[in-house]
Amino acid sequence: MALNSGAQLTAISVVGLGAWGSALALYCARLGHEVTAWHRDNNRVRTILSSKQLSITKDCSARLPNNLRVTSDLVECRLQPLTIIALPASAWHEVIPALKPQGVVISASKGLDRGSQTTPLTWIQRQMGVKSDRLCVISGPSFAKDLTRETPISLVSASSSTETATEVARVLSSSTVRLYLSSDPLGVELGGILKNVIAIAVGISDALGYGPSTRAALITRGLAEMTRISVALGANPQTLSGLSGLGDLVMTATDDQSRNRIVGLRLGRGEKLEEILETLGSTAEGVVTAPLVNNIAKDKNIEAPIVELVVKVLKSEIAPKDLAKTLMSRPLKGEW
Repeated sequence: MALNSGAQLTAISVVGLGAWGSALALYCARLGHEVTAWHRDNNRVRTILSSKQLSITKDCSARLPNNLRVTSDLVECRLQPLTIIALPASAWHEVIPALKPQGVVISASKGLDRGSQTTPLTWIQRQMGVKSDRLCVISGPSFAKDLTRETPISLVSASSSTETATEVARVLSSSTVRLYLSSDPLGVELGGILKNVIAIAVGISDALGYGPSTRAALITRGLAEMTRISVALGANPQTLSGLSGLGDLVMTATDDQSRNRIVGLRLGRGEKLEEILETLGSTAEGVVTAPLVNNIAKDKNIEAPIVELVVKVLKSEIAPKDLAKTLMSRPLKGEW
């Protein structure tokens, strides 16, 4: 089904065919763009090509459009004007140097690089010397299945270059996807990264049956932690109250399509983290991100009790039921 788009058609590469990458590749093809999508597993590539079906999630797939080419050869994704990176953040250091993208790089990843504890766009600037005006991030409250089903979605296109952010928004906007512009790519990245940790805490709370009052408190105080950390790293605080911060946090923390929420729910029900990750079927970035964020908070002397306690639960240093108890017993203080 072709979506209504006023954008000039272009060639786009999508690197990474997890759920979000697959949904983005399919969406771009439906807009009429010529899309080349890369996946490291040649067996999966062969399956996609032979079946002509692109699996988005376990219960959602779509017919492979003729203008969506799937490959396991990174070189085929190097020269497109726009390259969307939809890899786990931990894979950037391995894949991107081999890719050497030549056009605008658009991050659709929501994690931190483990070695440098930096966002993907910060990493590619520092490690590969890619200039900031070639970099953009798209983020906001959006599930892969919703993008595939063509339900109305709003995202943020953020770059230090207004021209780049505007061009990305123009190319990717349609009758079902609206992209707002931002000049704060760091804040947009951090909103999508930090909310995953808070979603784990909310999942734990809901599994323990604490209900909506506790859930609302965790989301609100979690947003405060996200904002403090982001501002300390150089982000605009207003960004965290928008789609890529609060919007993404509310969605990820409250809907069972969220992998990070599911991790929290299962931890709260007494399952071991190793068992959860073995059967989850996809990456929950918050599990990897939480200790990295906790390190950043400690290094910068930022108060982030929810993040700290999520890390302790993940490490089995405290029981899930002790998370709320510990938060409630902290010394009284002003809200701001």
